[in-house]
Amino acid sequence: MTNVTRRDAVLTGLGAAVAVPALTAAASPAPARAAPARAKSPAGAAHHKFEMNIEETRITLVGKQTFQTFAFGGQVPAPLFHVREGDEVEVVLNNLTTLPHTIHWHGLLQRGTWEMDGVPDMTQLGIQPGDSFTYRFVAEPAGTMWYHCHVNVNEHVATRGMWGPFIIDPLKPTPVEREVTGDYILMFSEWASAWADKLGQGGVPGDVFDYFTINGKSFPETQPIRVKEGDVIRLRMFGAGGGFHSIHIHGHVFQIAFKDGHPLPAPINADTVLVGPGERYDIILRCDNPGRWMIHDHIDHHTMNGHTPHGGVMTVIEYDGIPRDQAYYHWAHKEFVPDFYYEQSLKKPHGIYPNPIFKGVPVT
Repeated sequence: MTNVTRRDAVLTGLGAAVAVPALTAAASPAPARAAPARAKSPAGAAHHKFEMNIEETRITLVGKQTFQTFAFGGQVPAPLFHVREGDEVEVVLNNLTTLPHTIHWHGLLQRGTWEMDGVPDMTQLGIQPGDSFTYRFVAEPAGTMWYHCHVNVNEHVATRGMWGPFIIDPLKPTPVEREVTGDYILMFSEWASAWADKLGQGGVPGDVFDYFTINGKSFPETQPIRVKEGDVIRLRMFGAGGGFHSIHIHGHVFQIAFKDGHPLPAPINADTVLVGPGERYDIILRCDNPGRWMIHDHIDHHTMNGHTPHGGVMTVIEYDGIPRDQAYYHWAHKEFVPDFYYEQSLKKPHGIYPNPIFKGVPVT
């Protein structure tokens, strides 16, 4: 397997120099600009090394509706990166698919490591089928970030599931962050079933998106968020696809406390938040109203599975102590699957966490 390095991506033919007429005398040569200094890791920073494959897989959105994907680590969403501000990260990425790919580390500053930004034909060559590339950078700034392919983003990101969460804990948490008892990741996306099995196509103007998901699953294949009265939970919401999602939570007023990973100087009280493509909003919800409370997309057709209503971007907050055995309740007789929102992985030591519940079936 070939390792693509900076030397393999030497740019040639950058164009001829442009002549500038002299005004009074020949201009002195401009001093060479120093390359930006690479971000320095603080004392005690960890070094994380991970090797990840990109694989062609088939995932199930809901029922019998499957979708063929290019999947980081063979799963949608991709593995969780959870590190501390200033940690050093190294990722060896192997492309086992039939098309070129990269990783863009969305929201990370890449100070002095701009070649690691993952944009084909600008910071690197696209990683060709069968090839590898090693990304090395310092994790900064702190906050809710993510990563995704930057080759043919219209298809690979908008409709092939090439995205995952990248959470960077701050060296100095804000007061509200110290209160949080539970941390949840919700990545919203949409899918056009017409392209389900047509790799290399889709994500074009005029697409009809007819399936809508949280973490790659449509209701009722999503999972409840289970809480106790008195909990303070942080819901990290990602616009991972190409559409907007207007997320409404019943029975609570929450605080919109972070935008794109950055703390807001004046958090906003709300019961609905509009999450656009590429955006992240962290909301803080104080669990002070026991019951069962819907979380759903208020763009109404996003709560459909194809032509079937009562699906899509929907889940529920379940308080402990509230009966779950009513016959009419969707989750009354279903097995609860923990870590659907990476809520258990986020409590583990810093590291990089695959999640078998998101694993697709290899396409051969």
